[in-house]
Amino acid sequence: MPPRRNPTLRQRRIGAELRRMREAAGLTAPQLCKALGIDRTQVSQMESGKVGVSPERLKSFAAACKCMNAPLVDALEDMLQDRAKGWWEEYRGTIPDGFLENAELEKSSRELMIWVLTHIPGPCQTISYASAVFGRLIPPLPRHELEARTAFRVQRKNDLRRDRKPLTAFIYESALWTRFGGSQILKEQLQSLLEDSEQPWMTIRVVPFDVSTFPGAVENLTYAFGAISELDTVELESSRGSIYLDAVSELTSYRTIFSRTEEAALNENDSRELIHKIVRTL
Repeated sequence: MPPRRNPTLRQRRIGAELRRMREAAGLTAPQLCKALGIDRTQVSQMESGKVGVSPERLKSFAAACKCMNAPLVDALEDMLQDRAKGWWEEYRGTIPDGFLENAELEKSSRELMIWVLTHIPGPCQTISYASAVFGRLIPPLPRHELEARTAFRVQRKNDLRRDRKPLTAFIYESALWTRFGGSQILKEQLQSLLEDSEQPWMTIRVVPFDVSTFPGAVENLTYAFGAISELDTVELESSRGSIYLDAVSELTSYRTIFSRTEEAALNENDSRELIHKIVRTL
């Protein structure tokens, strides 16, 4: 099969798990190629997501590595068979690929946790607020790109709502006061956030200014729960694009950060009351 030029986030993750499987077995790539009877370059291409992996090849790979983690192998097989193109593909070439990868990550996860310091979480943004957030960038985006990013953000939001995917959002209080687009847009955004907080599959909790100990994160985070814990992913929002982390030590560290954030955050009712209070000041 010819190499792929730009493997997707899903394809790269499958490759990373194959590499971990091989390394856990103490095998080099040439040794595994010999055990599988394949060309010496194929293992490195599979591990980078540049060539496809069939379910049969996956099972042979796992057997050669003496991998006894059946739930992991089964979950990877499900990922291999999920080859349908997502709705986000219609935006490819129009907006940065990182936006598409975020949508793919959200779609493939079973649950999401978000921690934001700078703005209302993307899955909760109104169209006017989203446009104002993208409009603050320097240098300014061309009008057509601003409109494309805003439309994409809204479609991501709608997709999550169709799936009713469990979502917990921790929001630092400063994000509730920052007036992207002005007071009226913020007021409408906060009213929409209050409506979201009443959804049975959404949890909105605020980390107040007077928290005694800041939880530890210094960036906006998304923790995406995979089919099994080994396939969890953390996305760090950066001005230069998203960074994805999936090493065991990194996942453990960010689970601790979210645990501390949960301890510091107001409960749902108190969070709603604080949001109501801010709305009344606008």
